[in-house]
Amino acid sequence: MERAPSLGAGRLVCVDGPAGSGKTTLAAALADLAGAPVVHMDDLYDGWQGLPRVGAQLDGLLLPLSRDEPGTYRRYDWLREEYAETVTVAPSPLLVLEGVGSGSRAHDVLCTTLVWVQAPDGLRLHRGLERDGPELEEQWRSWMVAEAEHFAEQGTRARADLLVDGTGRSAPLPA
Repeated sequence: MERAPSLGAGRLVCVDGPAGSGKTTLAAALADLAGAPVVHMDDLYDGWQGLPRVGAQLDGLLLPLSRDEPGTYRRYDWLREEYAETVTVAPSPLLVLEGVGSGSRAHDVLCTTLVWVQAPDGLRLHRGLERDGPELEEQWRSWMVAEAEHFAEQGTRARADLLVDGTGRSAPLPA
C-alpha cells in the first residue's frame, strides 16, 4: 500500500531507535534504493546533551519542506563543539531522517513512515565505542539514559510502523 505524501508533495521516512542500533546503516540502504537524501540527527544536536533541544532544528528543516520550500538546519561540528554551516535541504519526493528523536510526536503529522531499529544495549554500546572511541564511554552511557527517557516520553517504539532488528539476525524482535 502506498501512503500519501506527508511532507508537502514528498514523503518522510523517520528511522528512529537507540544509538548504535543500526539506524544509519538502514537509512543509507533506503536512500540508495530510493535515490533519496538523508539527514542525520547527529548533525542537528548541539552536543551530547542536545536531544531535548533539537526541536527547533527540526522545525527549521521540516516545516518549510511541508510547504514545498527548502528547509535548513545548522550542522553541529562535534570536534569544535559548536555549530558550523547552515545546510539547505531542497524538497524531494522522499527524505530519510535518521537518528534518535527523528520520530518525535511534535512532527508526527509530517512523517509518512516511522521505522524503529533496535539492538541489545551491550551491542549498541560496543558499536558506539568502536566508532567513537573508548574515551567517550561516560558520554555514551549518559546518552543511553537520556534517549531511553525520550523514547518513554514519546512512545516512539509503540508508534512505529515498522520494527527492525538491528543485530543483523533474521529472527523477529521480541515484543
